[in-house]
This record gives sequence, C-alpha cells and structure tokens, in this order.
Amino acid sequence: MGRLRRVRDLVAGRMDRALTGALLGQLEATKAGAWLAMAMIGGEVGRTGAHEQMRAIEHLGDEERRRLVDELKSALVTPIDREDLFRLSRSIDDVLDSLRDFVRESHLYRVPDQIRFSPMLDQVIVGIDALEDAVRNLAARPSAAAHDALEAKKAGGAIRRMYQYEISRIFSGEVTSLALKERELVRRLEIVGMAIGDAADAIADGAMKR
Repeated sequence: MGRLRRVRDLVAGRMDRALTGALLGQLEATKAGAWLAMAMIGGEVGRTGAHEQMRAIEHLGDEERRRLVDELKSALVTPIDREDLFRLSRSIDDVLDSLRDFVRESHLYRVPDQIRFSPMLDQVIVGIDALEDAVRNLAARPSAAAHDALEAKKAGGAIRRMYQYEISRIFSGEVTSLALKERELVRRLEIVGMAIGDAADAIADGAMKR
C-alpha cells in the first residue's frame, strides 16, 4: 500500500508540473505581450514593429495552450478540476488576445499621446504577476493560490475603474474621430482586465474545491 501511494504521488507530481508548466508558459507569453504594449506606448518600440512582434508572442502563447490541452487529455490527476484548468487557460488566452488587439488597433488608429494608458497596463502586469504566483501555488498551497487569485482580481477591478475614468475624460469634450479611437483602445484594456478577473475566478473556484 505504501508503494502504491509513492507511485501515486510521483505520478501526481509529474502531472502537476506538466500542467502548471504549460500555464506558466502561457502567462510568460502574456506578460511579454503586456511589456511589448508598454514599450510601444512609451515610444521604445514603433507601432509597426510592435504589431509584428506581437504575432510571434501570440504564437508562443498558443503553443503553450495547445500543450496544456494535450496534457489534460492524458493526465490521470490534476492540481484542480480539469474544467477549472481549461477555464483558466482560456482566460489567459483571452488576456493575450486582447493585448494583441490593443497593439493592432494602436497600429491602425495612430492615436497620439498613448503614454496615458500606462497606468492601465501597469495594472495588467500586476494582475499577470499575481496569476503566475497563484499557478505556482496551485498544487502544493491552494490557500496561497486563492490569496494570489484575489490579488489578480483586485488588479482587474483597478483596470475597470481606470477605464471608467478614461471614458469620462474622453467624452467630456467634443466627440471626434480621435475620441472614438481612444475609446476603442481603452475598451481593449478593459477587456484585458475582465479576462484577468475571469482567470482569477477559475483559480479561486478550483482551489476552493480541493
């Protein structure tokens, strides 16, 4: 019986590492996308260059998501419910997709003075960092993972509040084509915040069931 338990623990450990490794790979690509967006609005990377680089980052994120799905198909045990893991992976993918859209639309719209979006992107990075901490704690420390998920949720809420203030600012003056373009860009960042919140919920739900 003791030998069977050891085998079970070894298998569980390997599965946990494979699954969390794929999730962390997704988050690493997503954070790279957020930093690229930050570099773009700060003028360190041109819009065209950022648009091209984001395609490569998105490909990396898609590969890690595909790896997670493949691991789930053969996993005997998982750190949290399969449904919650799939929800989490899908929400992380939504974060990266929305960052891609932000960079793409910035490239298309050519809105000046985009540095004003940096506080929202700061919170995006805070949220991704908290999700990384939560994923690392999923298997061994579910209570810590739930706490980290709460921090990610707070970051998502902060993005939502910033979005509301930005919309108020944009529509406080004349509604021009530039104002409408700015609205679309801040809306993309709001969607990023919502996806971070969804990812946090998936972790919290999964940790609570353990």
